[in-house]
Amino acid sequence: MGLTDFFWNLGAWNWFIVAVALMALESVVPGVHFVWFGLAAVIVGFLGITIDIAWEWQLVAFAIISCVTVFLARRYASPDVTHSDEPDLNARATQYVGRVVTVEEAIADGRGKVRVGDTVWNALGSDAPQGARVKITGTNGNCLVVEHALS
Repeated sequence: MGLTDFFWNLGAWNWFIVAVALMALESVVPGVHFVWFGLAAVIVGFLGITIDIAWEWQLVAFAIISCVTVFLARRYASPDVTHSDEPDLNARATQYVGRVVTVEEAIADGRGKVRVGDTVWNALGSDAPQGARVKITGTNGNCLVVEHALS
């Protein structure tokens, strides 16, 4: 009895082996979503156990269920669909919008540096001398967009 005969005799239980392998790949390979294919394999495994269907139809069911799980995951588990109570948590620069800060290095020709707390940030805005007070109005990449503060 060879390895092929062993797996052939397992029947629908092979889908659970495939599911475990796909779940293991999910934990090893970053950025690839094998979990949805693993879920499809589990579903086909249960179908194969409860309903005696040919292996060809099991493959067709796996393909269809894989597509459905991937599309559902992309639609409902996508980061742009989920809402956070702190949307600017990982966008540190946008947390500073509205603050009035001090120019650390004079803003000349639209570029300079401002001090926010104990950190110096690149700044974009109209010319301002060192020590001037400016208000952060937005961000451009990792630069703070500033305008003269009304004091």
